Amino acid sequence: MIPRYARPDMTALWEAESRFSIWLEIETHALDAMVKLGIVPQEAAKAVREKGGFEVDRIDEIEREVKHDVIAFLTSLSEHVGPEARFVHQGMTSSDVLDTCFNVQLVRASDMLLDDMDALLAALKKRALEHKMTATIGRSHGIHAEPTTFGLKLAQAYAEFDRCRDRLIAARKEIATCAISGAVGTFANIDPSVEAHVAEAMGLEVEPVSTQVIPRDRHAMFFATLGVIASSMERLAVEVRHLQRTEVLEAEEYFSEGQKGSSAMPHKRNPILTENLTGLARLVRGMAVPAMENVALWHERDISHSSVERMIGPDATITLDFALVRLTNVVDNLLVYPERMQANLDKLGGLVHSQRVLLALTQAGVSREDAYRLVQRNAMPVWRGEGQFLDLLKADDEVVLSDSELENLFDLDYHFKHVDTIFTRVFGEA
Repeated sequence: MIPRYARPDMTALWEAESRFSIWLEIETHALDAMVKLGIVPQEAAKAVREKGGFEVDRIDEIEREVKHDVIAFLTSLSEHVGPEARFVHQGMTSSDVLDTCFNVQLVRASDMLLDDMDALLAALKKRALEHKMTATIGRSHGIHAEPTTFGLKLAQAYAEFDRCRDRLIAARKEIATCAISGAVGTFANIDPSVEAHVAEAMGLEVEPVSTQVIPRDRHAMFFATLGVIASSMERLAVEVRHLQRTEVLEAEEYFSEGQKGSSAMPHKRNPILTENLTGLARLVRGMAVPAMENVALWHERDISHSSVERMIGPDATITLDFALVRLTNVVDNLLVYPERMQANLDKLGGLVHSQRVLLALTQAGVSREDAYRLVQRNAMPVWRGEGQFLDLLKADDEVVLSDSELENLFDLDYHFKHVDTIFTRVFGEA
């Protein structure tokens, strides 16, 4: 990813220095296991552990000649270690190093993303509790529907991201496998105990069947999970963008002192952060499809997946890491306007209580069809600005409810009697 949308820790995980360091770890742990089997002398493993090293520039130089990155790495390593380096990589194939390393990187990236999600969940919970009973209008199809609370909007987002967190934990577990099984995965030239040793040392599980490569259905699930998280992120970002529209203006992104909204119009305060998050979500989702297409490799192995993963591995995790932190900052600093929410609630002259009137009429003995007709007949003039809903209902002789009964149906608090129940479901007991 470009530096504009990247944070240092996640970026460092994908840099060449980190990748080759993980390769060296894998080769060193494999040597230790071979020493235990008696097929590699202790002195060789000791030499690699003490003198093993590499230079990224040197590896790049060698690769330009040999056209093979793992061979270039092993050549650079041997220049540091000396004759004992001949024992390195015995019985192994390039995919053993590449696939195990890639999964290590994805596991470590997952841990960073889980930290990001924990911070986002904490911010959502704090703001949800703050606005638990802040009345606002709920909308369906973008049109005023019935009252809700701003806290419930945020509680919904919390519950969604809590599910996303569970999915990421599952995806992390699925991707956390190791393959040190040699050519076509048969262990013909390397003992399975070497794989088990490396897996334990690197915090992974052994891959049950690794046909020379780790099956890519695991990676497809991982990147699909990132795509789902990005979609949830976009859902919340779009909600903020809608709430910031001039005609709505119930909430908006924080606008700092000295910030400028437009090069041409000095009055502008634009939802640039959440618009940016919408775009970043599209990128992350777009990387799920090539990950799924990587599943269908030829026979025991080909490298059609390799170029894809060299791009989507860093780009998807770096982008999502940046985006989750940005979304957390949006939630933390979101400006909320309860007075504007109340004004919008009142904008339709009481029409938001139409369902209560409909139900009360049916309870009073009116058929549902007639009740619907009566309510809609009095609602339509209000849409046209021709009076208040309650006044029109009181003046309608066919509405068989008393004035006091009608007035009780316009109680806003009626809609919030189960907010505590929902919050308990989402956040647990207080």
